[in-house]
Amino acid sequence: MARHLAKELGYVYIDTGAMYRAVALFALRGGMMNAETKEIDTTVLQARLPEADITFTPGAEGRPVTWLNGENVEGEIRGMTVSSCVSPIAALPFVRERMVAIQQAMGEEGGIVMDGRDIGTVVLPNADLKVFVTASPEVRAQRRLLELRGKGDETSTFEEVLENVKERDYIDSHREVGPLKQADDALLLDNSNLTIEGQNAQLLEWAKAKIEA
Repeated sequence: MARHLAKELGYVYIDTGAMYRAVALFALRGGMMNAETKEIDTTVLQARLPEADITFTPGAEGRPVTWLNGENVEGEIRGMTVSSCVSPIAALPFVRERMVAIQQAMGEEGGIVMDGRDIGTVVLPNADLKVFVTASPEVRAQRRLLELRGKGDETSTFEEVLENVKERDYIDSHREVGPLKQADDALLLDNSNLTIEGQNAQLLEWAKAKIEA
């Protein structure tokens, strides 16, 4: 949805969630996080975090490709292993501080659509338009499972994905720094029963209204 809006407006699309996923992959690869227990060596990760160079390049259909230290990691960061580890990583204050600073620098240029769980409340509290997008956990899990199947993952089950969705929501909404919540001035868009075309049309309508105001 965010990619489509950016394309329609001629803006730049930024997927902030991919940045946290890249940090999670960096921690896993470096032995700084246990994928099973979710234990994190925060001292080492904090010291080595500056080594994680995260960049984006344009990809197909407006989707940016995530690079970690010069390696295309777009596929790996979308898998279930990283998905199950990203929320504990994103809850670390020093990780959020570094990522938010990078995101705010991007936002200063204007003309962007930024996608993430704390954009309207922490990263860009003065954004011209804030939209809080939601759907039922079951609907989101089914969509996520279809996405995984499309990427060749035939092993993940609906129950596993649903549990991951609920776990991430709980961790993200209860973390001390930048918790997941709707900004007071954000518009609510529940797309549980909307088509892709319907949600895109609603979002574009709101955006154009702001631009023309």
